[in-house]
Amino acid sequence: MRISPFRTSVAVSGALVASLLLGACGTQSADSAAGGGGGVEDRCAGGASADGSSGVDGSSTAGAERDGVRVVGVVEKGGSSVGGSSCAVAYDVTNQDAEPFTYTVTFSLMDDQGRAMSNVEETVASVGAGKTVRRTLEHVGYSTGGRPEAGRVRILDVERVPSDEAPAPAGSCPRSGLRLTADEGDAAMGLRVVGLHLENCGSRAYSLEGYPVLQLLDAERQPVDGIEILRGTDGIPMAGGDDGPPRPVTLRPGESAVSGLAWRNTTEFGEAVTVPYVRVRAEAGSAPVMVAPHLDLGTTGELGVRPWRKDDSDVGAEGSGSVRPGS
Repeated sequence: MRISPFRTSVAVSGALVASLLLGACGTQSADSAAGGGGGVEDRCAGGASADGSSGVDGSSTAGAERDGVRVVGVVEKGGSSVGGSSCAVAYDVTNQDAEPFTYTVTFSLMDDQGRAMSNVEETVASVGAGKTVRRTLEHVGYSTGGRPEAGRVRILDVERVPSDEAPAPAGSCPRSGLRLTADEGDAAMGLRVVGLHLENCGSRAYSLEGYPVLQLLDAERQPVDGIEILRGTDGIPMAGGDDGPPRPVTLRPGESAVSGLAWRNTTEFGEAVTVPYVRVRAEAGSAPVMVAPHLDLGTTGELGVRPWRKDDSDVGAEGSGSVRPGS
C-alpha cells in the first residue's frame, strides 16, 4: 500500500484554525521583502484584518508562524490574475541563520468548517542569511466567490537544508552531473521504506558500486549517535532481501540507479529516536545532498541501506566511456 507517512492531512478544529489565521491586505508585490508598506485595497480585503483580529472565533491571530515561515494574509499579486482578481494568500520565509537555506513548506488547505482538504508543498530556494522573502500561494485557500482566504491555510511542516546541499529540483542538473533525491516512502505494519534515486543528468557515463554513504542528522542538522547503519536490509524484519551483494553499475546519460532505506517503527524499552534529516553521498567523496525522510526509528537503533541497483524502468540513453562527471 502506497502512502505518504510524513505528509498526511490532519483535520483540525475551528479553534485551532483560528489560532493560525493571520490577516493583511496590501499592495506589496508577491516577491517583495517583508515589512513593506502599501495602501489597503477593498478588492483584496476579506477574511482577516491587518491587525490579525478576525479569527473564526473572533480571537487574535497575530504572530502565528512555524520555523521561520509565516502566513501574512491576502495581498495584491503583482498585476497577474488569480481566481478572477489580482489577490493571493502570501507567506514570508525568514532565515535567521548565517548561511543560505532552502525551505520546503507543506501547507494544509482547509474548508470553511476547518477540515483538512489537501496539502500543497512549495520550495523556496536559497533564502540568504538574515533575509526575509515573500511568496504567494496562487491557487489555494479560495472561497466560493473566488476570493483568497488566508484563514484556510495552515503551515503543516517546514523542512530547511543548507542551499549548497539541497536536492536539485526536477528539470535541473547539478555541476556534478548527478541528481540525488529521496521519495516520500512506503509504510505498512510498522515497516518503513524510503527510496533513494540517483540520476545521471550529465553528458558522460558514470560508474559506481556499493552503498550510499549516510550521515544521520537531528532537527538542528547535528549528527545523531547510537544508530547502527546496516549494509543491506536482511536484518530488518519484513524488509526483504537485497538480491545479493553490491554489483558494478554504469549509468549512461539519462539513466538512474535506486537504493533505499528500511527500518522498523518499533518502540519498546528506551527512548524513541527520530531522524529528520539525512546527508547522503552517492559514494565516498561524492558531493553531499541533504534529504528529509523523517526517519521514525523508534527504539530499534537500526537502519538498513540497500546497495545501488540499475533502475529497470529506465530507457537507456546513448553515452560514451565510463568517467566521473566533472572529471
